[in-house]
Amino acid sequence: MKDTFKHKGMRQQLVKVVESKGITDKNVLKAIGKIPRHLFMDSGFLDHAYQDKAFPIAADQTISQPYTVAFQTQLLQVKSGDKVLEIGTGSGYQTAVLCELGAQVYSIERQHELFKKTSKFLPKLGYRAKKLIFGDGYIGLNEEAPFAGIIVTAGAPFVPKPLLSQLAMGGRLVIPVGDDVQTMTLFIRKGPKQFEKHEFGEFRFVPLLEDKN
Repeated sequence: MKDTFKHKGMRQQLVKVVESKGITDKNVLKAIGKIPRHLFMDSGFLDHAYQDKAFPIAADQTISQPYTVAFQTQLLQVKSGDKVLEIGTGSGYQTAVLCELGAQVYSIERQHELFKKTSKFLPKLGYRAKKLIFGDGYIGLNEEAPFAGIIVTAGAPFVPKPLLSQLAMGGRLVIPVGDDVQTMTLFIRKGPKQFEKHEFGEFRFVPLLEDKN
């Protein structure tokens, strides 16, 4: 669990790369510059930790590309104290970014191996989510709704209706929608049944699986 000057230097380079690709939110850039991403990866990949690439982690999942994490987080427009639901805890890297921004994070993971690993690991780094849950992200977390933001970190073939219904008024859902290639999509809740939809280009994610625990 070492974070050296070398790692910190590599992180600052990564921040420059992410910024050069169009990320402007200073708080997001600061979080990327602070979080020791190499600790979220298997030791064999340490050299790759600060490249702007996705990498494999346990349970056939990936740790997302830093740019993608920054892009989704920037779309969420997180303010300190916001209640945010994350679908797909994964390595916990995105969770850590949200915690760094001061969000109250509720995160759902359906891979038990990853859930156990990340639940133990995040507090060791000082990142405490309000709740880490083992379960089906498609149904969201109704008992804690409404959320100021919901972020989905896996490709969804369609937009799960419970997620839209669990948004607060003015709340934002950021979700990659599509089968092989996903379109990054933002929904902003404008009324009980009104949502404003924005699309932001193509991304590739591992699939969001339903009811397959």
